Amino acid sequence: MADATSRHWLRDRSKDESAEVTYVELFFDLVFVFAVTQLSHYLLLNLSAEGVLRTLLLFVAVWWVWIYTSWVTNWLDPDRTPVRLLLFALMFAGLMMSASIPQAFGDRGLAFALAYVGMQVGRSFFMIWALTLAKHDARDSFQRITIWLLLSGALWMSGTLFENDLRYIFWLLAVGVELLSPSIGFWVPTMGRSSPEDWDIEGPHLAERCGLFIIIALGESLLVTGTTLQDINFSPANLAGFLAALACAVSMWWVYFDLGAHRGERALERSDTPGRLAQLAYTYLHMPIVAGIVVSAVGDAKVLEDPLGETTWVTGAVILAGPGLFMLGNLLFKAAVTGRRPVSHLAGLGILALCAPFATLLPPLALSMVTVVALIVVALLEGRLARSRTAASQGLH
Repeated sequence: MADATSRHWLRDRSKDESAEVTYVELFFDLVFVFAVTQLSHYLLLNLSAEGVLRTLLLFVAVWWVWIYTSWVTNWLDPDRTPVRLLLFALMFAGLMMSASIPQAFGDRGLAFALAYVGMQVGRSFFMIWALTLAKHDARDSFQRITIWLLLSGALWMSGTLFENDLRYIFWLLAVGVELLSPSIGFWVPTMGRSSPEDWDIEGPHLAERCGLFIIIALGESLLVTGTTLQDINFSPANLAGFLAALACAVSMWWVYFDLGAHRGERALERSDTPGRLAQLAYTYLHMPIVAGIVVSAVGDAKVLEDPLGETTWVTGAVILAGPGLFMLGNLLFKAAVTGRRPVSHLAGLGILALCAPFATLLPPLALSMVTVVALIVVALLEGRLARSRTAASQGLH
């Protein structure tokens, strides 16, 4: 483990209190407000099967670079000057990556790939350097990570040599490599694989970081809704659509933060292998939660465009898919940290499933209100069931 007498840039894990999220980490996150907004606008302008697949790939890249950085800052001390400089450099690259999203499959593919690969590989090499200074055993794990990121980076860069479908195939392979590697412990020939015990994390810190990203995504959804509203007339139907969008965002906040966020934090504190739990619950299962918020923002924008008009199957799918992805992600996340599937989320998904066959028969505003009702049912039912379980537990004692 770390040599306490050596100069290093790691967080001090000897303290009893958990590591706090620092201001420079919050400053870094501002870049991803822009990135998430770009993703929403890209999907809004490309509502087709091809557009959805491309948006999904770009979303995974944005999430992956952010969550990897959050894992790294769980180890590094952002109050150290070299670490701050690293985060500022990542911010610069992140801005270039975000600005390239609208034309990532066009003229700015090279800029997107360079920024993304530079962030992933550069940060990983910095981490090896920091762990070497600290004489920390986890250096071997980050060497494995770097090898995998170099492999995926080669695929990202190769994709820039082609256009459209071929670029998508190369980038899809790159994303596949990055999604697969953590699940197999970043196995490398002759080096073996990392074990869950290698990932000694500050659970509350990582949980708070992911919670803050949820706030970013919800804030972005309100930004997209507000931007759409300012460009249209203030009719009663439009204002009703705006209220429905606001109610959707508030309900999503309630579903995630009222119980789920706290349960995740406690589960990490109690787990014998917090690294393995964090990898599943936060690295992987938070993706559909954030994706659901992004898609919901697009659905809200479609509602405001013509709240009482005809609902096409594309519009209906977007309006229902956002909250559906969000509920599904929360269901899987809470099942991972508590060991049981929340009935409330199954009820909410059931409401959306029953409504789906009739989606095109309802105007967009009415369909949006159905999703709000489903989210409110989830929030209220989850709270009621939690109180019932608490009362039953106290009664047994």
